[in-house]
Amino acid sequence: MTAAAELAPATESRGGRREILSKGAEYAAPIALAAVWVGFFIATPNFLTLDNIGDLLVASSILAVLALGQQFAVVVGGIDLSVGANLPWSAALLGYLTSHGHPLALAILAAVLGGTVVGMLNGVLVGRLHMTDFVVTLGMLSVLSGLTLLLTHGNTVAVNSGFLQKLALDGIGPVRWYWLLALCAALVVAVVLFRTRVGTHLLATGGRIESARDTGIPVNRIRLLAYSASGLLCGIAGVMLVARNGGADPSLQTTYLLSSIAAVVLGGSSLSGGKASVLGTVCGAILFTSLINGFTILGISQYYQPIAVGAVLLLAAAIARFRK
Repeated sequence: MTAAAELAPATESRGGRREILSKGAEYAAPIALAAVWVGFFIATPNFLTLDNIGDLLVASSILAVLALGQQFAVVVGGIDLSVGANLPWSAALLGYLTSHGHPLALAILAAVLGGTVVGMLNGVLVGRLHMTDFVVTLGMLSVLSGLTLLLTHGNTVAVNSGFLQKLALDGIGPVRWYWLLALCAALVVAVVLFRTRVGTHLLATGGRIESARDTGIPVNRIRLLAYSASGLLCGIAGVMLVARNGGADPSLQTTYLLSSIAAVVLGGSSLSGGKASVLGTVCGAILFTSLINGFTILGISQYYQPIAVGAVLLLAAAIARFRK
């Protein structure tokens, strides 16, 4: 028997194991979500109650919308660190305008547009001026953090609105409005990414930017569009955050930032770009919210929450190595 023949079974065995790991990695988010829910249910029966699951899904809807926006930046091979400050910035715009007597509709529009403009600025700097996305969005995070503190004087701005309160608490029968908002956002993102020419261009740009440019895809414009979409969804998430909390908190939202990135990566997207999974991203968002919710029910100190988020983020990076 030749050496090549002896090595063939071992090579095939390693290839088979890698194939299994690759398939498992594709469904890492729903598998991990199911495991977390079972674990918390065993630890406390109060976790899988209708009321708790309903509140958990409301909270996860905000992160899901934010992560869907982050996915646009990731799919073109970038990252949007500015969402950690863009989220409170959008919320602060809403709070500032309502506290100064402006109509609620105008305040909501300003919040969404404010988030979108930030995304557009990121897109111009990254796409048009070819600056590094990490540096651009990190710098934007710092700038927005300062602007938000200046706008609010460092204080939480209360927003008393019956409409926003109903948006956060009510729904159609057992289905809450927040669930529908997150579902609509997920459907729109899925259609854009997988059923339109723009989506094809987004995926191609992230997959191999030089090849995309050679085929005539306007990669600079596509990257601008990706960051603009991230900012738009961040602005919507900011409105949802205000509605749920009853006010605009100017604090930097680092937990939302890390969780949005982790949800995208754990959900099946590649940080190198060119690959996306809407369902996986939504499952990832629910997973991170479930961790915080479960820790709270069990009375575990909140100091452990960032440890859990960081650990899952590292796990997501490890799982990403096995994806094709």
